[in-house]
Amino acid sequence: MNILVCISKTPDTTSKISFKSENKEYNPDGISFIMNPYDEWYALVRAIELVEQNGGNVTTITVGDASNDMIIRKGLAIGANDAIRIDINPKEPFEAAFQIAEASKQKPYDLILLGKETIDYNGSILGSILAELLHLPFISFATKLELSGKTFTVTREIEGGEEICQVEGPCVISAAKGMAEQRIPNMKGIMTSKSKPLNVMAPVAYQNKVEVLTFTLPGEKKGVKMLSPDQMDELVALLHEEAKVI
Repeated sequence: MNILVCISKTPDTTSKISFKSENKEYNPDGISFIMNPYDEWYALVRAIELVEQNGGNVTTITVGDASNDMIIRKGLAIGANDAIRIDINPKEPFEAAFQIAEASKQKPYDLILLGKETIDYNGSILGSILAELLHLPFISFATKLELSGKTFTVTREIEGGEEICQVEGPCVISAAKGMAEQRIPNMKGIMTSKSKPLNVMAPVAYQNKVEVLTFTLPGEKKGVKMLSPDQMDELVALLHEEAKVI
């Protein structure tokens, strides 16, 4: 079984975010970057578990420059067999999905896994775009993933309960909390990661569909106003005037 896992670099949640280039790009100065937790803790670890149970190979793929190599090596230390990095910083998720799709066509994969979203953009759209580009079935927000023969059984959370789906590979699945448990790289994994293959690929020509006009930081949080249960008129007024609820 060959599994491709999409991993990405995101700012640590404790980092203080600022922007540069007329507020069109992250300012990386002083930011601690990590592997996106949904990619690492759930998608990558579950892929490794499936290969441990059934045999095969886990390849990670990242779209980004050499600053991503640190998180890629961490993925190899956790247990991935090899890695691909497409040497371009994507400007939007369509571009990232396109580059991954083009690279994945060079080798047959039984399963493509990724986190349900990145913790910086929270878009949750790359998986569906990738599946569409590859003409593959897509299941999102999976909390459990099992394999029997060539059939994947996927449990996903829906409003009010759970939904269980079955799909034959190849397919694309995005992973949510519950898919697996975080693995900490051990010393052997860290040492062997240095010799595992990291294939740097040139990007395929692509016409961007989205232009970033500006990033803005959210306003500072305001204090909480406490109202007694008999102040309903004041509550309605505050919702309209301050909370902007129409």
